Amino acid sequence: MSLASFLVALPKVELHVHLEGAMPPATLLALARRHRVDLPASDEAGLREWFRFRDFDHFVEVYVACSRVLREPEDFQLLLRDFASEQERQGIRYSEVHFTIGTHWLNGLPIDEILDAMGETIAAEEARRGTRIRLIPDIVRDVGAQTADPTLDWALAGAKRGFVVALGLTGREAVMPSEPFADHFEAAAAAGLHCVAHAGEHAGPASVESVLGPCRAERIGHGVRAIEDDALIARLREKRTPLEVCPTSNLMLGLAPDLAHHPFDRLRRAGLELSVNTDDPALFATDLPTEFLNLAHTFAYTPETLVDLAAAAVRHSFLPAAEKTALESDLRTEATRLAPTHLGRELAVPTT
Repeated sequence: MSLASFLVALPKVELHVHLEGAMPPATLLALARRHRVDLPASDEAGLREWFRFRDFDHFVEVYVACSRVLREPEDFQLLLRDFASEQERQGIRYSEVHFTIGTHWLNGLPIDEILDAMGETIAAEEARRGTRIRLIPDIVRDVGAQTADPTLDWALAGAKRGFVVALGLTGREAVMPSEPFADHFEAAAAAGLHCVAHAGEHAGPASVESVLGPCRAERIGHGVRAIEDDALIARLREKRTPLEVCPTSNLMLGLAPDLAHHPFDRLRRAGLELSVNTDDPALFATDLPTEFLNLAHTFAYTPETLVDLAAAAVRHSFLPAAEKTALESDLRTEATRLAPTHLGRELAVPTT
């Protein structure tokens, strides 16, 4: 019996995870061999050591390598199959996954063929495992407007196929502002797509403010530096704007010296809507059950609190309302069933 096994078995939802950043070393190695791409290591053990985070520049180096080995539609299918398998292992029933199609467009890849291949694999993995994946194509601030149009077009085409749910904005907000992409998010919203944006990570509260207006952000990726501005906290609380918090990622990138000093608990106690996520799990050597477990150990969260956090991710998702209700009900029913076996006690009722 253990809290760790309970958290693996607990049905979960993940809202902030990057597909390229979830590529395991084994997949990177297989694709590099397929395309004769040189890597710093020639076996899994060596690649795992290379993946070990050193600094942001090293993180970018690894991320670029993972993107560089994706050359053909079949490569994206392999990555999606491996991703779905890993989400299933972690007990993740539904994932909204960031994907930087603009990078692959710049590399000259046939993005229409990639769209078809990814849609086919997402449907096949859902039928095979019951694990649902929906994509959030990201415009990258750092690249500027160059890839914004093809990213929007790809997102709209994927939305018509049913496997793209939102347009995203990523990249370092301190390097490039959000306002130049307002028209893209207006077009996405007009077509029925949701809008999300990374902010409050590399830059402070002003970056969060900047995506609430021009980019129509319904959820904020990270957003943890909102803690620096009481007025912004009040606005986020009043509007019930969710933050997708990725604790290990934040620590790796230097936003806090350790989890005890991370603002997660202060944001929660301030009444903000939060979900727990991994960001780039392969690059940060983490997974979603571990993120929950670390929060529990650091902030003395009870299993009931962790169940509530897991349920919050369901409510913050872009699933249809009826599906959210059903999935949250399933989550809480399963948590109640799992508790005696894994925790040695019943969950307190109610958990809300």
